[in-house]
Amino acid sequence: MPPTVFSPDRPALVRRLRAAGCVFAEDEADLLIAAATDSTEALTDLVDRRVAGLPLEHLLGWAEFCGLRVAVDPGVFVPRGRTALLVAAAAAVAGPAPAVLDLCCGSGAAALVLHGRLAPRWLAAADVDPAAVACARRNLAPLGVPVYQGDLFAPLPVRWRGRLDLVVANAPYVPSGAVAMLPAEARLHEAPVALDGGADGLAVLRRVAAGAAQWLAPGGHLAVEVSAGQAGALCGIMADAGLDPFVVHDDDLEATAVTARLPG
Repeated sequence: MPPTVFSPDRPALVRRLRAAGCVFAEDEADLLIAAATDSTEALTDLVDRRVAGLPLEHLLGWAEFCGLRVAVDPGVFVPRGRTALLVAAAAAVAGPAPAVLDLCCGSGAAALVLHGRLAPRWLAAADVDPAAVACARRNLAPLGVPVYQGDLFAPLPVRWRGRLDLVVANAPYVPSGAVAMLPAEARLHEAPVALDGGADGLAVLRRVAAGAAQWLAPGGHLAVEVSAGQAGALCGIMADAGLDPFVVHDDDLEATAVTARLPG
């Protein structure tokens, strides 16, 4: 018998994805068809799981971020488009050949982009979630970037304490009470530790600011992502930690970042 020809019904696939609530159904259809590698069975499985609510990026095994394809494993936080503002804000305050840490790194997406933009003399990433660390190591190992597992700054080599030029942190900032209102893709399929920022959403960022004041070199910068409504409170937290904060907002990305300089 002749081999079965792979000829998916794209319009029907688009209709099914759109009915399931996929806003960019046409684009998703093309990506799923490509990922199926000429297998009708594989495509059916991918579409069934997408319609059931699994994140597209977890099904594909990658996410597009700042023009790069970043590997994303199941359960790992998917890098958002709005985080491009955080990366841009961080790059804007970095000096030449900086020593850089991507804290709460998730897949390592920010470190991957900053490696190309900054040519750092030292770059590392860290996360508390073992699945995220494994994923980030897969993304960053080809660049020789180490990824440490542990709570914030705790797993870092002590020799870098007080010597970092830039700390970038996409730490969790969703208030605990609002986690239940997140889209199901995030709420059900990403690690809670990457989402839940405590009662006011700033619990982890308080600790990041306090730690950055100890790990940054004089004149170094911390850059974090936060919601627009939390920026004022976070600036106060950073000032109390001895940092000079500055808020950056992008209406198109619906994103807010705060950079903070350690005087000296």
